[in-house]
Amino acid sequence: MTNPVTPRVTFKHPINVFPEDIDAMGHVNNVVYLRWVQEVAEAHWLAAAPIELRKKYLWVVLRHEIDYLSPAIVNDNLMGTTWVELPDGARSTRHVEIYNQTTNKLSAKAKTIWCLLSAMNRRPKRVEKDIVDIFC
Repeated sequence: MTNPVTPRVTFKHPINVFPEDIDAMGHVNNVVYLRWVQEVAEAHWLAAAPIELRKKYLWVVLRHEIDYLSPAIVNDNLMGTTWVELPDGARSTRHVEIYNQTTNKLSAKAKTIWCLLSAMNRRPKRVEKDIVDIFC
């Protein structure tokens, strides 16, 4: 497996914090971070995978783990950085780190287990070389 600390291929996606992302504690709500993790993953898939692959495959989440490290507040400019480990059958582990671009502090980090599905029958599909070559 690829070491998650030294990924071969990374992708960056900017994230803006809006007033509706803030909870009663005055910082970004935990659920918003989860939405951002999925947005970063989707942006990576759309940017890196050719249309032929996007028509052929779908992804579903099996598990999320998130560590909240430093609160983000309204108007913060964040950057989501993501990378993917080598797959295990139909499963793929994706890491997402969300940094404050001004302070360079890590706000949150997530590890998500995804399952690749055939778009034709929505059944699990082994992650093949065509995807590995793009993301790993």
